Amino acid sequence: MEEVKKENMEKEEKEVVSKNFIEQMIEKDLEEGVYEQVCTRFPPEPNGYLHIGHAKSILLNYGLAKKYHGNFHMRFDDTNPTKERQEFVESIKQDIQWLGADWGDTVYFASDYFEQMYQAAVKLIKKGKAYVCDLSADEIREYRGTLKVPGKESPYRNRTVEENLQLFEDMKNGKYQDGEKVLRAKIDMSSPNINMRDPVLYRVARMTHHNTGDQWCIYPMYDFAHPIEDAIEGITHSICTLEFEDHRPLYEWVVNELEYPHPPKQIEFAKLYLTNVVTGKRYIKKLVEDGIVDGWDDPRLVSIAALRRRGFTPEALQNFIELCGVSKANSSVDYAMLEYCIREDLKLKRPRMMAVLDPIKLVIDNYPEGQVEYLDVTNNLENEELGSRKVPFCRELYIERDDFMEEPPKKYFRLFPGNEVRLMHAYFVKCESFVKDENGNITEVHCTYDPETKAGSGFTGRKVKGTIHWVPAPYAVQAEVRLYENIVDEEKGVYSEDGSINVNPNSLTVLKNCMVEPSFDDAKAYDSYQFVRQGFFCVDVKDSTPEHLVFNRIVSLKSSFKINK
Repeated sequence: MEEVKKENMEKEEKEVVSKNFIEQMIEKDLEEGVYEQVCTRFPPEPNGYLHIGHAKSILLNYGLAKKYHGNFHMRFDDTNPTKERQEFVESIKQDIQWLGADWGDTVYFASDYFEQMYQAAVKLIKKGKAYVCDLSADEIREYRGTLKVPGKESPYRNRTVEENLQLFEDMKNGKYQDGEKVLRAKIDMSSPNINMRDPVLYRVARMTHHNTGDQWCIYPMYDFAHPIEDAIEGITHSICTLEFEDHRPLYEWVVNELEYPHPPKQIEFAKLYLTNVVTGKRYIKKLVEDGIVDGWDDPRLVSIAALRRRGFTPEALQNFIELCGVSKANSSVDYAMLEYCIREDLKLKRPRMMAVLDPIKLVIDNYPEGQVEYLDVTNNLENEELGSRKVPFCRELYIERDDFMEEPPKKYFRLFPGNEVRLMHAYFVKCESFVKDENGNITEVHCTYDPETKAGSGFTGRKVKGTIHWVPAPYAVQAEVRLYENIVDEEKGVYSEDGSINVNPNSLTVLKNCMVEPSFDDAKAYDSYQFVRQGFFCVDVKDSTPEHLVFNRIVSLKSSFKINK
């Protein structure tokens, strides 16, 4: 009995250890009755495309709501119309749906609460907790002080409640120019936390909003709007990244002063940093504007749209985020770990097809002209459920140029004069001769085949050391293949001294005359495959057509990354 009890205790201890610190806090709140049901949210500002760091926040917030049988809200924090566009709203929705986070029937917008935010500001004024200030932005910054020097009070700090109410209404009614007046919280100009030194709550800004048009000429600041949005929606745990840790006292001040009955709790976690990648929106925007990439979804970027276009799967990203874990300490993750996750996800799911990226013709001189055999080829040797396909085999084929050498080095086991190899899924062939053009480039390799050596026939007469893949020349489909490397020159680092990106000049190689087997005839956007001996590839969503197939390399087959299992 004691042994069983001990085993149960050890099991419970392991379960506790396996929970991250956020889960532990949520469970404590539920046990103590602080909240009856968990409600989380993902609140992006629609001023650009989401990147892989956002994927961590999306999956974390959605995963917690799902785990604790709660609700998950999708909310756009659209309080700054200068940078926000409907295009970004739509792209964000698409990214989140693709990742598998389900927000149900409702999408929330901060702008839906502008009237409530205005009334909340009025309430603070009436409580003597907010005032209208005439200082300019530079003067406010000067008055704020430093980490070592306390701030000094604005000369407008002690206006009467009545005067503040009238001035704030005048701000709303458009009587002042942009930047002429702001509404500030009245907290503590000597606070050691600079965020608490009478922060700005509202500013005058004549901007057309994507959602509310020209209805408003004053807009709330993020630090004021965000806690109100959370409180209105009944968010229980407002989960954000570590840079907001110093803003938490202001978050709590807002919800407490506005007397919300069940104030949400802000919890911070470490951001996801990937080595040698560009995630900053202003940097990506410049890459787009300079024409270095072909958009926010260029497969060399790590925006979610770019990863999707390149051929990454939601499952691979989910696994990657899970492996990264949730912590309070900032750290960087090697990009190779992300590549490991997509290889692991695709290797059993995708068919292994033959594609020749740099073709030369191989002619089997003793194979009957006009004869065609349809060979049975297993789609994935590690997953029989993917079935098989028929691939035509004939006298003329395409092989990779580097699968033949006139004068090979030692331990080169592919084709060279006099050597014999196996053609994958087919026969042994022996190189008899080759043809060069006037520039000395090899254009054809001539072989003979042994009809007794057909794959699957049980032939055991002799062995060969090399196996090469091929594509039947008369049935081959021409395709364009794009090989992607890191957009960043890794030797120089991400950023140069002037703040610009060190761009890798070899980040994209385009191969125009690749040949793929006819089984690709029905390939469509986002379909992905393993090209044998090459890597994993995906049909490009932007440029590929049935008449002109374009494949993006997702990831090569080789990896230096090792995971502890």
